[in-house]
Amino acid sequence: MADIRLTTPLTDAAVEQLNAGDHVLLSGIVYTARDAAHARLIELLRQGKPLPIDLEGQVIYYVGPTPSAPGRVIGSAGPTTSGRMDSFTSELLAVGLKGMIGKGQRDQIVIDSIKEHKAIYFAATGGAAALLAKKVISCEVVAYEDLGCEAIRRLEVKDLPLIVINDTHGRDFYRENQASYEKS
Repeated sequence: MADIRLTTPLTDAAVEQLNAGDHVLLSGIVYTARDAAHARLIELLRQGKPLPIDLEGQVIYYVGPTPSAPGRVIGSAGPTTSGRMDSFTSELLAVGLKGMIGKGQRDQIVIDSIKEHKAIYFAATGGAAALLAKKVISCEVVAYEDLGCEAIRRLEVKDLPLIVINDTHGRDFYRENQASYEKS
């Protein structure tokens, strides 16, 4: 299977072509955010205040990168468990978030919201943080610097290797393939 090349910001048409299990090479701008940053974004939304970043068509990578070594753009940048963001996800999708990158399964409410808002959930390979970091061209803190590694960063990535887990059709790659792994 050939990799599908995508560039952010994502559009409905771009994500509607994707199916659970597709291999994607993502390039463009991706924002980082984990639990604490998500909580602050949701607080702003509920207060009717503007967000520090425009989420329309954007992708959030659930990562808390380590500090960069001399001569490097970023330290290790492996995905964190996505389920920790599930309680925040539907509200962010409703304001335009188009994609998420992490690891692990999502709750059914998130899968339904992904389908409703024509979004996508990708998995990045856990355990390959140093290799994934090599796909980051630039890194800049854009919000919540006080959160340290959990600050929101604007990353420019080139050919970040991902797998589609939850698509706009409501499919779940993990659940669909679980039976075949259990037979082994």
